[in-house]
Amino acid sequence: MRPSVSGATHKWCVRAVGYWIVAGVCWGSGWSANVGVAQRPHPETLPHPAVAPALEKARAVIDAGPFRPTWRSLEQYQIPQWYRDAKFGIFIHWGVYSVPAYGSEWYPRQMYIDAERRGVNFFRYHRETYGPQKEFGYKDFIPMFRAEKFDPQAWARLFKQAGARYVVPVAEHHDGFPMYACSFTQWDASEMGPRRDVIAELAQAVRAEGMKFGVSSHRAFNWIYYVRDPSFDNADPQYARLYGRPLKHLFEKDAADYKQNFPPQDDQFKDDWLARCCELVDRYQPDLVWFDFGITPQLEEANYDTNPFAGHLRQFAAYYYNRTSSNPDGLGVINYKWRAFPEKAAVLDKERSKMAGIRVPFWQTDTAVSSSSWGYTRNQKYKSPDRLVDDLIDIVSKNGCLLLNVGPRSDGTIPEEDQAILLAIGRWLEINGEAIYETTYWKTFGEGPTTVSTDHLAESKDKPFVAEDIRFTTRGDVLYAIGLKWPDDHRITIKTLAEGAELFPEEIVQVQLLGSEQPLNWARTPAGLTVELPLQHPSEFAYVLKIEKQ
Repeated sequence: MRPSVSGATHKWCVRAVGYWIVAGVCWGSGWSANVGVAQRPHPETLPHPAVAPALEKARAVIDAGPFRPTWRSLEQYQIPQWYRDAKFGIFIHWGVYSVPAYGSEWYPRQMYIDAERRGVNFFRYHRETYGPQKEFGYKDFIPMFRAEKFDPQAWARLFKQAGARYVVPVAEHHDGFPMYACSFTQWDASEMGPRRDVIAELAQAVRAEGMKFGVSSHRAFNWIYYVRDPSFDNADPQYARLYGRPLKHLFEKDAADYKQNFPPQDDQFKDDWLARCCELVDRYQPDLVWFDFGITPQLEEANYDTNPFAGHLRQFAAYYYNRTSSNPDGLGVINYKWRAFPEKAAVLDKERSKMAGIRVPFWQTDTAVSSSSWGYTRNQKYKSPDRLVDDLIDIVSKNGCLLLNVGPRSDGTIPEEDQAILLAIGRWLEINGEAIYETTYWKTFGEGPTTVSTDHLAESKDKPFVAEDIRFTTRGDVLYAIGLKWPDDHRITIKTLAEGAELFPEEIVQVQLLGSEQPLNWARTPAGLTVELPLQHPSEFAYVLKIEKQ
């Protein structure tokens, strides 16, 4: 310690400015830089040495074609038939954030922001439970994330029983901790925490059960995910490969408001992102790659033509489609949000939202069994399987598919409530699946008074479906009319199928109730097709009428 001019004491130290190391003087909790002292970047903030050679290899694949990194070329994309037919997949949010299991999977971000998010102050909870963020940061949860009961085969069997046709675990969330053996950081599940390549193990188990396998990348938002302060551990550049570089904009007062403070990612970040995504394709040959909103810094206002991330998106899409161009089951699937891609170049995904009517081309909704979080937390607010089955039916009738999320605990077990919901959906699909799988949309999606919310994250506004709500799907010459609620009087009249109806002029020769062998009494009049239903429900939740024509 050296005495200062004022009599106070200070110490010589090295501190971070943005991602630079500067020799300076610490004054209590502050510091000042020495004038004229040379600056040099901390090695952890420099591009990872494996990125450049990885991108060189990727460009060779891109250059070989057949797809070029242009929107015009990428719009020649064709959605594979397996995906159109599958209709139902499982999403998995699992990571270090399952250790605190508090609030939501955004705990890693919110623990550094002294403000409420959806009625919860994560910052104060963290300090009261674990201590100051300087002494116990998000990185310190990693040794507690052991996954000691993780059984990928058991997970795959559960998803198969649920009726899922594809499975998509999060490969890397916003927190910057890949759940696989990543070549561009030591902060991953293969080297820390579980010390297992979770994605590799799941890929093998899922495919062994006959399901397709995908991965999701939320990496792009890591750019501004962690709000910084000199009193936080995430301001230290030695942790940059986890938290990201401690750049100046992350220390600003409005850094927490990402909707207003989302500067475009720089080339170093985007190159690293591209290298990681290409590695996921090479290591695990995913049938689907799902991207979160971080690939559009302008969020909902983004357009694929003006999006500053667009160049790297085009490169990845060309790389992925070229890599899968010889696959017998078709090209890989890319899911995107808002307008990050032209609608013909990939598949639109709507988060906790649906479509008002039929959308062509094919699309997807992602939502969760919980309405309160994607990752596991204590005191989850669960949806009913009845509601989720209705959502699946509504989405399929409008030419979409449903990706339904579960959140495992940090020990690798899937909560009993999640399992019960999945198994209930599976029981319904076992009886009624022929009206879902391998079907397509009909001339109209359905009838009835209940509408659905179509805005981003708007599903909480949805009202329960009623007995008058009917949805249609079709396969060959068969029409399926799916009632979303069993009528109290055991009678339903479907107005769309009235005698002489424009949409169904053919003669109806048979009406069956799936899951029941009891013959039905039915009549077709100018008012509609009226069907008398049996007293006993053949399955839980919605019911399916199989209608055959002359």
